Amino acid sequence: MIDKLHVAVIIGSTRSGRFGPTVADWFVEQVERHEGVRPDVIDLGAVAVPADLGSDGDHAEATAKLERADAFVVITPEYNHSFPGTLKNFIDAHFTQWQAKPVAFVSYGGMAGGQRAVEHLRPVFAELHAVTVRDTVSFHNPWGQFGADGRHRAPEAANSAAKSMLDQLAWWGHALRDARAVRPYSA
Repeated sequence: MIDKLHVAVIIGSTRSGRFGPTVADWFVEQVERHEGVRPDVIDLGAVAVPADLGSDGDHAEATAKLERADAFVVITPEYNHSFPGTLKNFIDAHFTQWQAKPVAFVSYGGMAGGQRAVEHLRPVFAELHAVTVRDTVSFHNPWGQFGADGRHRAPEAANSAAKSMLDQLAWWGHALRDARAVRPYSA
């Protein structure tokens, strides 16, 4: 039996009235159904992310979750063709926690479904020596896709996309965890 991977699910939006927690609740259900992974949620709306990267901020619990994570899923909206600044500050406030670990993305937004935000995140994580998985889950104009109860109204396609992405994330997560155990990574 293979040990389950610890997957840090990062909710990247901090705006008032944000839609990120709705998407995150749906996604965490998908992670919990997947046999190879277990979620550990980091909601940036509840973390004191430092605005000044020279300061420590109060994100020790989030840092500990990143440390124990074998893989990451970033849930991001698209703001002005990119991802939120608070998410960038959170990413930049850490370095070794990302190294030699896979990152997947769930995005949401207008017509592009957050894909431009994902395309901006990929080189950021490459610079941090992380590996991004190819498949993503994206929600185009998602506000009408979820009911007042937060449940996805027609989840079949989204659930299938999430499973495919989680399968890739699990493969990379196990491969990189095994590699780090044999040969610790250093940048």
